[in-house]
Amino acid sequence: MPRFIHLVIILCLSICALAADAAKDAKSVARKVDQRYNAMRTLRMDFIEQLETAGVRKRESGVLELKKPGRMRWSYTQPQEKVFVSDGKTAYFYVPGERQARKAPVKKLDDLQSPLRYLLGKSRIADELEGLKLDGNVLSGTPKHLKDRVEKVELTVTPDGLIQRIVIEEVDGTRTEFAFTNIQENAAIADTQFRFTPPAGTEIVESTQIQPQ
Repeated sequence: MPRFIHLVIILCLSICALAADAAKDAKSVARKVDQRYNAMRTLRMDFIEQLETAGVRKRESGVLELKKPGRMRWSYTQPQEKVFVSDGKTAYFYVPGERQARKAPVKKLDDLQSPLRYLLGKSRIADELEGLKLDGNVLSGTPKHLKDRVEKVELTVTPDGLIQRIVIEEVDGTRTEFAFTNIQENAAIADTQFRFTPPAGTEIVESTQIQPQ
């Protein structure tokens, strides 16, 4: 066998081995994240959300609370107070001072930009993200159920499996980033946090266009 061909074969085999090791490492980190979050019952943390689309940039922040099964509350504080709350079946979006609150069945909501699939519940990241890769402490891949709309999702994780940052890059160029700090696992969170009681005189409007952002 010519020496050049022999070297090419060795190089190809080495690249394949490295690729296999990289995929194995990515799945190992993904399993660690899954185990960490699947064991939690509640989660409370501060968040910063940044959206970039069509030359427009928006930054908001607040507190996110999650509780199994499927309950969540986004309490926005900056730059405007607002709340998105769900008891797992019905979701409400309300801006204090307004006369209307929007309501929608959770199953009808567009979960395109919801990071909750990876934060609390029966998560299997390696099964949900196609082309899973690990670059440093960042897991990335394409959500199988959203391939027509999302190009890539990135999860920045700590060595012990906590998610500190989620980035969603859509095929149209829209980029949404969630950064999490002050993460409190299994914090005491009352069930009442996930119930919405509209202020007197507030009209409830049925909708499917509400999102925690």
